[in-house]
Amino acid sequence: MSPAQWDLPPELCCRPMAFVALTGLDVVYNAVHRAIWDAFCANRRADRVPISFKVLPGDHEYPKCRTKRTSYEWYIPKGILKTGWMNKHLNLVPALVVLFYELDWDEPQWKEKQSECATKVEIVRTSLQGRNTKVAVVLIQKKTPLPPGEDVMASERAAALCNACDLSGKSLFVLPHTDHLVGYIIRLENAFYEHAQTYYYTEIRRVKSHKEFLNKTTHQLLFVRHQFKTAFFSELKQDTQNALKYYRAAYSLIHELRTHETNILEIKTMAGFINYKICRLCFQHNTPLDAIAQFRKHIDLCKKKIGSAELAFEHAAWMSKQFQYFGDLFDEAIKLGLTAIQTQNPGFYYQQAAHYAQERKRLAFQLCGGPEANLGYPAPDPLETPTGILDFYGQRAWRQGHQISTCFKLVSQELIIALLSNAVAQFKKYKCPRMKSRLMVQMGEEYYHTKDYAKALKLLDYVMCDYRTERWWGLLTSILGTALRCSYLMAQVKDYVSYSMELVGRASMLREDQKSRIQKNVAKVLKNEPPEAEPDCDPSAVKAAQALWNERGSQASGEDLILEVQDSVPFVQCKARFLHPSFHLDVPVQLHVFLLTDSPHPVRFSKLCVSLSNQDYNQYCVVDSLGQAPAQEDMCLVPGRTHRYSFRFVARPEDVGKKIEITGVDLMLGSENGRCIFLNWRGGGGDAASSHEALQATRSFKRRGRLPENEVDWDTVSIQASTMIISRVPRISVQLHHEPPALNNEMYCMMVTIQSHEDIVARDLKLTAGLKPGQDANLSHTTHVTLDGSKMCDDSHRALLPDIPMGDLQPQEKPLSIRCSTTGPRIFLVHVAYTVDTCIEGRDIVCKCHKDETVTIETVVPFEVAVKFVSTKFEHLEHVFVDVPFLLMTDILSMSPWPLHLVTSELQLAPTMAAVDQPASQVEEVVLQTGESASECFCLTCPPVHHGTTGVASGQYVMSWKRKSANATIPVVNTVITLPHVAVETIPLYVHADLPSFGRVRESLPVKYHIQNRTAIVQEVEMSVEPSDAFMFSGLKQVLVVPLIDTHSVAA
Repeated sequence: MSPAQWDLPPELCCRPMAFVALTGLDVVYNAVHRAIWDAFCANRRADRVPISFKVLPGDHEYPKCRTKRTSYEWYIPKGILKTGWMNKHLNLVPALVVLFYELDWDEPQWKEKQSECATKVEIVRTSLQGRNTKVAVVLIQKKTPLPPGEDVMASERAAALCNACDLSGKSLFVLPHTDHLVGYIIRLENAFYEHAQTYYYTEIRRVKSHKEFLNKTTHQLLFVRHQFKTAFFSELKQDTQNALKYYRAAYSLIHELRTHETNILEIKTMAGFINYKICRLCFQHNTPLDAIAQFRKHIDLCKKKIGSAELAFEHAAWMSKQFQYFGDLFDEAIKLGLTAIQTQNPGFYYQQAAHYAQERKRLAFQLCGGPEANLGYPAPDPLETPTGILDFYGQRAWRQGHQISTCFKLVSQELIIALLSNAVAQFKKYKCPRMKSRLMVQMGEEYYHTKDYAKALKLLDYVMCDYRTERWWGLLTSILGTALRCSYLMAQVKDYVSYSMELVGRASMLREDQKSRIQKNVAKVLKNEPPEAEPDCDPSAVKAAQALWNERGSQASGEDLILEVQDSVPFVQCKARFLHPSFHLDVPVQLHVFLLTDSPHPVRFSKLCVSLSNQDYNQYCVVDSLGQAPAQEDMCLVPGRTHRYSFRFVARPEDVGKKIEITGVDLMLGSENGRCIFLNWRGGGGDAASSHEALQATRSFKRRGRLPENEVDWDTVSIQASTMIISRVPRISVQLHHEPPALNNEMYCMMVTIQSHEDIVARDLKLTAGLKPGQDANLSHTTHVTLDGSKMCDDSHRALLPDIPMGDLQPQEKPLSIRCSTTGPRIFLVHVAYTVDTCIEGRDIVCKCHKDETVTIETVVPFEVAVKFVSTKFEHLEHVFVDVPFLLMTDILSMSPWPLHLVTSELQLAPTMAAVDQPASQVEEVVLQTGESASECFCLTCPPVHHGTTGVASGQYVMSWKRKSANATIPVVNTVITLPHVAVETIPLYVHADLPSFGRVRESLPVKYHIQNRTAIVQEVEMSVEPSDAFMFSGLKQVLVVPLIDTHSVAA
């Protein structure tokens, strides 16, 4: 069968729309008619009614209607559905014929025009003789019509025209050619759509009426045909729900038909048509699960309807098309908004379509014996029909020889590749990487069979990375075999050697004899000789390939090929490592390269070189057998034995603090007389499988046997691709002497002692000391360092003193003074740097050495000062009174772990305070131990304050102190304590008593009370003395006193 026979007819795949024929329009020469036609067909939006318009001449010949059958008694149908039936009702037989005629209601020659219009309508009816097609007339008018009922002449003439043309009033329309033409056209379309609905409803009833004449014995095909026609007319009527119901009924009936060799193809063809319609409508109704269930049911019912064994290839082709079309429907539904998932997407159906296409190719090969087979079918074909089209879908002029003769040449590789490509796109979209890789392999194999080796190689090379990463070695071996054949047939030397090396390696699942053959072919390529042909290659392609290889050999003199083997699994493994993660400048850097081959035969190489990040060292890391440098060992790699190659070099002083990395390892195979192939490993070596193998080795509990002394266990070798060059180990001692913790704001002394143990004089000694960088930024603003400890540090001093020159290194001490203005821990750094001259392996170099010492110093508060106000009787005061003496007391509590020397103290009063006597320090030269305290007491008064003032400042208390252990040069620390504000009150009358210090029993005790008036007015005071059991009183017990303004009165 031809591929076109399995393609669905266009009329089946399109959306069925009502067919309306327009006559009487001259769209070529009449601009008005052209504008009307453009309004009907141009820029049709989705909201307009689904109608298919076509302009036809007035005397167009429509398909003749067959004579209606009155009885089916002796009728035996020849098939299910005629090939032209759907197209006839979509494009040939209209549901409505519309006659356009230019006629205004005020036409002077109305009678003539009316007669002419009636004649044209009669011509249309004659051409539609026997059909139920509706006829309508549209009058094209120049003027806008008046509203219905207002134009009497228009109503009369419309009725007359309907009578003349034998039309109902609903079939006569008026189309004014005005600026609102599109609006009138849309209204006309809606009216046309209603007429078309009526026509298709009539057709459905007509088809259904035949059912009573049918019997299931001889008319089984007609049951299917009528259900299909009813469903199709329902689609034309846009009744998709009923259409789906009728299609389902037709599908059930078609599988009730008795199948035999002559009708099995027709049954499968029609089943495919109806299944397509059902699935399409299910997707359209947004019920994708119903569509999938229907398709699965369809496949289950039809997959075993093969028919003749010789036509199995034809059945496979049909199955392929079923999956392909369902995949297309699924994909179209997704584009319209349906959501698919990873496990249910169109890719699976395209994949199955490709599978059946491949099966078709295989069966065709078996049947025909290959594409060159010729069964001698006669020409011209005696069974060829005159038109090339049979009457019914799925029928054919049967002859077995005809099918066999054409089966193979109709198997298209492009069809298989296109289906696989569609599936790959879907699996990529829904993130199914393994399915995508598998189908890409199949695409590559199809390209190989079509002899498009370049595309095959491109696809296979793309998926190899995935299979290497996931360690599917069996699949990788198969893919590599196909890729090797492609590269051989194209004479691609680089690809051929690369795939050969991987097939010989440890990941390959080939037998030893196959590996041996491939390795020998690689050896021939290195000698500019053509390799032997790969097995299973097309003999004609092998001849062309041999010619290409000979041509390549003649042009390959001195050719160098570079193979990046990091991402493959070659037959040579490489691991490079520095002996240590870091090397001191005065110690030679040592580097080892380990090589191991998995090939059947030994491998000889010509050169081994290591590339480093600093190219100046590359000259020391070369093993060359061509005479440029002496070889360390034999240049032959024995299979299964680990070979080690050692290199060493002296680092340069400018590389101190820098990292040296291995950027690549190159192993050269071949010689200058033939081809040179460089195997390049990036970094320290390894390949696509080595990381997993190293992980497995670390997890393995397998006991390793003892190896000979000179051999190395490959699994125990790890890659160390970088090393750090660090400065020479300093031979000096740095000691820090101090007494922690530091006290807040003191000049903390730290003695730095440096002593040399070098054999030679160390030069250019420099000291960096202070706060270690990288700490809280606020610490750098509150820490100050100086070398002059006799002066107090201020904010101009830095937290870190860099590069203090100290000359040649000799035993010496350097005092360091530190002032911390906030508490908390701080890390201090002492960095001593110097240079020495040394000789390493005959090279004189200048080594810069340095030694760092860090120390963490905690800064604490030296003491706490508590301040309180009390009365002269040492009673606590919440507030003080104007001009009334009170006491200020300070308590100093030592918090220092070291003895504190209080040098002196000073009270600095604010202008709002006054001292009763001259204040002097009461703690001068006092030494406080940890936890001890010292107190001072000062008698003060508060002068009168402004009216409304409630609180006044007291002043400051200044403490001068330092450690008891500090030497005399250390400056004294002055700590300023701000005294608290105090509430002040003014009293109008001040009373105080003069009492003797003691009294005697039974002797008089004189007592004087002083009363002072502190107001601006005269006060009258009444005094009374209350009796007490402990005293006897003499004198007045109640006195009236009038103290004058700001004067004293005395009462005794």
